[in-house]
Amino acid sequence: MRPFFSIMLAALGCFQVLAHNGYDLDKPFGYCTLSHCTDATKTFDIKGGGCYSYPIPEDFDGKVVVLQSIGRDMRNEIEDAVKNNQVIVFDGSKGDFFISSSIFLQKVSDITLLGINNARLCTEWYLTAELKETLDAAGVPAMSTSRGGGILPNKMRVREEAEYNTRRIIMEMTGDNKEEYRHAGIMTLNDCRNIIIRNISFVGPGSIDVGGNDLLSFVNGTRNCWVDHCSFEDGMDGNFDITSRSDFITISWCTFCYTNRSYMHQNTNLVGYSDNETRGFLSITYAFNWWGEGCKARMPMARAAKVHVLNNYYTCTKAINCINPRKNSEFLIEGNYIEKGIKNFYSQIDAISVAWRNDNFIAESRSLPSSFGEPIEVPYSYSVAPCSEVPEVVRKNAGTTLKY
Repeated sequence: MRPFFSIMLAALGCFQVLAHNGYDLDKPFGYCTLSHCTDATKTFDIKGGGCYSYPIPEDFDGKVVVLQSIGRDMRNEIEDAVKNNQVIVFDGSKGDFFISSSIFLQKVSDITLLGINNARLCTEWYLTAELKETLDAAGVPAMSTSRGGGILPNKMRVREEAEYNTRRIIMEMTGDNKEEYRHAGIMTLNDCRNIIIRNISFVGPGSIDVGGNDLLSFVNGTRNCWVDHCSFEDGMDGNFDITSRSDFITISWCTFCYTNRSYMHQNTNLVGYSDNETRGFLSITYAFNWWGEGCKARMPMARAAKVHVLNNYYTCTKAINCINPRKNSEFLIEGNYIEKGIKNFYSQIDAISVAWRNDNFIAESRSLPSSFGEPIEVPYSYSVAPCSEVPEVVRKNAGTTLKY
């Protein structure tokens, strides 16, 4: 019998924002709370910078900084704030936070990034209508994404026809021979630990096939992180990717989408960089997330990972593939709701095992996936919401809905 926990709202004080519903525990759960992928006794006390709600408790003695927009690039200010504080509060009351290129955090531990007043972290560079029209006129959408290519004016060799021509055209239009625009993302966490990110909107330049940055990336052993109640929109390469031995991650109550700013490569959540990804890492929980407008693939796609896909909601009618177990992966898939209009909701290639529970709802199901491989369980307690309740509860509560 599967483990269950008691669903309750935590009483965290009269000013604390309580959970919106009985399924939102308003605290870390899932793989982010563990330090071993099969042993439930080996837990991890994930606290981030010491608190993850607002207002900050009066008795909190850690370093806190509240940032507000200054109307221009704030990359350096944000990087300094993270290096010198435990809790970084992004206050959106004076507008969006603009970032010229991805902030690279190396070996940072024990911090909380928290958004209030509709905080949005936005890339400074973005795709324009003129650029997209030029790419259309050159026939880029019909070009190969797996072969062809050539050598760019900056001597870089590109092995895919669509990417080569996209990058060549952007260089010709902008004069950016160093291709600085490809760094248009928000944040990369490299070998970081005990990080909590809540209630922040990440807004990108629009997806485009140039091998650029993601909005948010966890790489090189980043572990024990909780990303909760965030929204991700229009990442250049991906919205939120997790690779390279990163481990013990929970993504909960987040939304993922692409708008008409995006052009190609609406591949939202990659886990595991390649078929050569090292096994034994990438233990990830996706719970109560919403993959919506414009998402076409990777919801998630994973290699060499152990992934729990729990009570997520899919309305991405343009999808060519949603849930995608790949090389050496293990997936437990239960209680998800896939809306009408989504026909390509699942495929797998060379996964080790998949447990497809019969409580998933597929509005336009023809044939359902089959479970195979060794039985899959996760070593933490949880409860599965009836899939019939998923659309309403996720629509109402996912994304930056914590009213601080």
